Amino acid sequence: MSYISWRRLRALCWKETLQIFRDPSSILIAFFMPLLMLFIFGYGINLDFSRLRIGLRMEDAGAEAAAFAAALTGSPWLEVHAYDSRAALERALVDSQIRGFVVIPGDFSRKLQQAGETAPIQLVTDGTEPNIAQFVRATVGGIWQTWQMQRAGEHGEEMKREISLEPRVWFNPSAESRNFIIPGSITVIMTVIGALLTSLVVAREWERGTMEALLASPVTRTELLLSKILPYYGLGMISLMLCVAVAYWVLRVPFRGTIAGLWVVGSFFLLSVLGIGLAISTGMRNQFNAAQAALNAAFLPAVMLSGFLYEISSMPVFLRGVTHIIPARYFVSSMQTIFQIGTIWKLLLPDILMLVATTVVFIGLTAKLTKRRME
Repeated sequence: MSYISWRRLRALCWKETLQIFRDPSSILIAFFMPLLMLFIFGYGINLDFSRLRIGLRMEDAGAEAAAFAAALTGSPWLEVHAYDSRAALERALVDSQIRGFVVIPGDFSRKLQQAGETAPIQLVTDGTEPNIAQFVRATVGGIWQTWQMQRAGEHGEEMKREISLEPRVWFNPSAESRNFIIPGSITVIMTVIGALLTSLVVAREWERGTMEALLASPVTRTELLLSKILPYYGLGMISLMLCVAVAYWVLRVPFRGTIAGLWVVGSFFLLSVLGIGLAISTGMRNQFNAAQAALNAAFLPAVMLSGFLYEISSMPVFLRGVTHIIPARYFVSSMQTIFQIGTIWKLLLPDILMLVATTVVFIGLTAKLTKRRME
């Protein structure tokens, strides 16, 4: 029979719901694991730099050199330590005691006061960590430019202007990496949770010998699929809302969107990852193998290829093409939009359409595999 018996479907969904509450692992996966991973991502991953240690060697005792050294020392982003020689600076950099050093040469003040002369300073950074090296260069360069402008204003030189630069950061005014890491981490968490939950359900039926009874019953393929998806969809949505609540109330990440927008985008994303897990579970009859396959198929692509941590535009052409079939790519974009900008349907609609497409693909694949098993 091709039609759906709502009575059978309700019975199957109730059976699966009871199985969820009887199996402690499902509760742990749905509620404990997301919170644990969210706190790890929230407090363990931080792309912001503060109070980096750098060295300073002053070979000039003039007033200008002392003024610039004071500007460096007064920076809230740098922890400046004075050294008595360049050799000591080099040893400290090799031993990773400092992330870079600044040398003010002996003729700094003299050249700075002479017209037409340049007064260079030496900046050396640790290139083994390019991000930190770039941050040190940008910070010292910004301090240098600010100090020059202040000096020019005090001396009434031509650099003094009526125009002032007033920077403003949109969407993330505090410029904290946590505000875009947390929405992306929720995507990774829900990818793992959704795929892991459903990767066990069909394999568990085969291991416990209950699948044969289902195949012998008048249950249709559609009823079987819906009974495996709907209870875990509800469980996954509760887990998603719990993660968002913790991100907002505990981790203090701004949430500028609406629950309705979050529910729409989250529903299609969750259905797509549930489809991935269900396809894996249908293709494998062992829970351990299904769980391992789900983690590899869900976690690694969600972290590496979703744009969560690594910019997609900088990837090779082939990998950029692969990212188009990964649901996490579209949910990362949507979650960052909802959290930092708001529920802007014009921005969310392309991601929603792609999530609908991936949902159809993965659930359709599951239906195909299920058909072969039921014939």
